[in-house]
Amino acid sequence: MARSVSNLGDSMDRKFGIIGRQPAHCEAHGDYSAVILRVSGLSGCPICASGKRDMEELERKRSQFRVAQHDSAKIPKRFAEKTFGDFVVSSPAQQVALDACTEYVDNFSKHKREGRCMLLLGKVGTGKTHLATTAASCLINEHMVKAIYRTVGSVIGDIKATFSDKSGSSEAHIMRELVGADLLVLDEVGATKQSEFELATLFSIINGRYEQGRPMIIVSNLSPAELNDALGVRCVDRIRENGCIGVAFTWESQRGKESF
Repeated sequence: MARSVSNLGDSMDRKFGIIGRQPAHCEAHGDYSAVILRVSGLSGCPICASGKRDMEELERKRSQFRVAQHDSAKIPKRFAEKTFGDFVVSSPAQQVALDACTEYVDNFSKHKREGRCMLLLGKVGTGKTHLATTAASCLINEHMVKAIYRTVGSVIGDIKATFSDKSGSSEAHIMRELVGADLLVLDEVGATKQSEFELATLFSIINGRYEQGRPMIIVSNLSPAELNDALGVRCVDRIRENGCIGVAFTWESQRGKESF
């Protein structure tokens, strides 16, 4: 004879260690039927429990993403643990720079959708790399955004290394990585006089990202006028399109100030 629905329910309760039920109330979600478990006693709100499981699953995915992204991001050790809170603000201009970078992270989905770049330009030792790498770290750690950091010198060095058989990589692979990341932070732009090869490589990267609508953070010690000469008008035009956010770092170097 087939078991009744009632008997089937009792059987399932025993299987999962449920020994009873009673009415309960959750401040967030209202009334619910709590179950009494043989091992752990009265259960909590099922909606709260589901939300907790969802948060735990999200954090698990974030953790996996951080580990997978750590090596490819190549954020220098000096800046890997930096935060926006570490950035010293002692002037209105520094507050403007900090606010601009935190806003860029907080609203990155919008900036990404619109292909909006950011220019951090100004004097050496003023915290440009600190803010740029922190933005990349926050996007990786909190928003699961594929962000990578490179200096112009490292890009050119990596590509030139592929010209021998010992590099283990290819120029095409490097370019796919640079063009395909959700965010590319490109530092030390214009730090040295670029060769024709370097200028052509930078144009390929910038134009490739421009064509795919992917944003960049450009970091340089140059002024806006000097940037035109260093990168070429075509590159700068592409960077500035779609409401590029420009931040001027006009204060004096902060390096070593703690020693005086």
